[in-house]
Amino acid sequence: MDIFTIGVYGSTEQQFFGKLAKNGIDTFCDIRQRRGVRGSQYAFVNSKRLQHKLVEMGISYIYLKELAPTKEIRIAQKESDKRNGIQKKDRTRLGDVFINGYREHIADYIFGALVETLKSMHANRVVFFCVEESPYACHRSIVAEKLHKLFGYPVNHL
Repeated sequence: MDIFTIGVYGSTEQQFFGKLAKNGIDTFCDIRQRRGVRGSQYAFVNSKRLQHKLVEMGISYIYLKELAPTKEIRIAQKESDKRNGIQKKDRTRLGDVFINGYREHIADYIFGALVETLKSMHANRVVFFCVEESPYACHRSIVAEKLHKLFGYPVNHL
C-alpha cells in the first residue's frame, strides 16, 4: 500500500482532482473535523460535491472523523500562533503544542484496524485529505508518518 496526503488550499478544482488521477489514487480518506469549506473557491471539496466527483473517478471515499484534531488541540495551536505572531494562513509547520496534543489524541487509535479495512477494500493507493496546502501545517502528515512507522508504507505528499 502507498500512502499519500493532499490539501486543497492553493489548488484549483482541476489541479486537485488531476493530482488524484495522475497518482492513481483508489481510496480517499477525509480526516477533517468539518467536511465543508467556506467560500466558493473551494466548494468542490464540500462533502457532497467531493463524494460525487470521487464516485465519477472510481475512487472510494472514507470519512475518518476519529482522526480529526479536537477543538481543544486547534485552540491550543491558535493561541500558540497568536503568541508567536503567526497567522494561520502563513503557517507552514504545526507547533509542538499541536503535534504533541494530536499524537496523544490518536495514541489509542487502532491503525491496524484501519489498515485491515483498507486492505479489505483492496486499497493500494490511499490519500489522506485535509485542507492546508503544506502537509507539515496539517495533521495529515502526522497520520502518514504514523502509518509509515507502524507498517513501513511509503508516503508521498501531493
